[in-house]
Amino acid sequence: SLVLRDHWRTFLQRDEEEAAALSIVRRPLVAPAAGQHPALSTNHPFYDVARHGILQVAGEDRFGRRVITFSCCRMPPSHELNHRRLLEYLKHTLDQYVESDYTIVYFHYGLNSRNKPSLGWLQSTYKEFDRRYRKNLKALYVVHPTNFLKVLWTIFRPLISHKFGKKVIYFNYLSELREHLKYDQLLVPPEVLRYDEKLQDLHKGRSPPPAKTPPPRPPLPTQQFGVSLQYLKDKNQGELIPPVLRFTVKYLREKGLRTEGLFRRSASVHTIREIQRLYNQGKPVNFDDYGDIHIPAVILKTFLRELPQPLLTFRAYEQILGITSRCLPSPLREEPPAVVGVESSLRVTRCRQILQSLPEHNYAVLSYLVGFLHEVSRESIFNKMNSSNLACVFGLSLIWPSQGVSSLSALVPLNLFTELLIEYYEKVFSTAEAAGSSAPAPLRQVSGAAPSLEASRETDPPWAPPRPPCLRGPGRR
Repeated sequence: SLVLRDHWRTFLQRDEEEAAALSIVRRPLVAPAAGQHPALSTNHPFYDVARHGILQVAGEDRFGRRVITFSCCRMPPSHELNHRRLLEYLKHTLDQYVESDYTIVYFHYGLNSRNKPSLGWLQSTYKEFDRRYRKNLKALYVVHPTNFLKVLWTIFRPLISHKFGKKVIYFNYLSELREHLKYDQLLVPPEVLRYDEKLQDLHKGRSPPPAKTPPPRPPLPTQQFGVSLQYLKDKNQGELIPPVLRFTVKYLREKGLRTEGLFRRSASVHTIREIQRLYNQGKPVNFDDYGDIHIPAVILKTFLRELPQPLLTFRAYEQILGITSRCLPSPLREEPPAVVGVESSLRVTRCRQILQSLPEHNYAVLSYLVGFLHEVSRESIFNKMNSSNLACVFGLSLIWPSQGVSSLSALVPLNLFTELLIEYYEKVFSTAEAAGSSAPAPLRQVSGAAPSLEASRETDPPWAPPRPPCLRGPGRR
């Protein structure tokens, strides 16, 4: 109604006045220059919108679901942004994740009378995001809600289903996100951080003091999660393949290869934490007791995400980002030509070259994992998980930057690299093609296993090529 629309404008003005009262100076909304984000190509189909950084992919939450953030403070004035293009960019981004469970974090701070979209745009946007988008959206976290949002909710209440409404959760402070998300992975704009600090100062004395973080404890001898590959090898008598990885792969190969949506579904965080505790304490885990094939799949992904360093290593991150560009020499430089990208016909070869720089232990574990994922992709007629879909799930679990998180534009090369590893597993990891190179050959079977693990041994899968002597467990460097 007109009355509600008037309230909408009034409360938006009040929000701006309250922000001004907190002495928060809004920095000018300037679009970043093209060269500031090397991973974002000017050829991006939505470069005109993506360059503002309104939308970002920020790792995963504590349930293993992909997190996408929307920052209002990054929106330029309305006359500088085509909101129809913004809607198309939203759909283009979400289309990559809607087949799996996902979470959205909405940073409300920064929405004002200059950059707000129209009510009509908001209504058409909600209608365009049909059941396909809403079904697997498991949570919509609204950070720093205001009275303006309450009015907006009243306007849209007739359109919003009760089921969708239950997914909306409000947080007054950024600290409240820590219980639900891996906060360190979030890309929180500096403006939002400053606003949150001002709110904390304003309400000081009303909110309880933050709990003191206990000092870190040394890992248990049986620890499986959150420790390095080297630690796991040392504690498992030289075994190269971590027990959790071997157990979950064995179980999924036997009982889950044809499960539709394998690796795409999340699981109860309580159950996952309980299984992690059992593994870390060296106690047996029987996945049959849980009755959900997606639980071992989530455990496998959780193990990879909680490694102190990604399986593909921090060093390989920049190399992988060049997998989608052209291969151009650098004639003006004195140093050797830099490989800034690779032609499509050379990408598989480039994958092999990148893997040559991996530590041999990482290479062995990667070969074991990717070989299994290749086997999963061969059953895609049943499980709907081809190499492309698997790459979308595992890309950010295999590689991430040493500082911050991967930008939205970095997902294309990261996922493409992962897809190439899975799709062309035999070529990328081939022993025959690696002859004469310094790259270690793929793992077939690892000796030196701990006696307590013998019962879990499986026979080698058909995709595993012969193991050379250089990868024997106890004798490795």
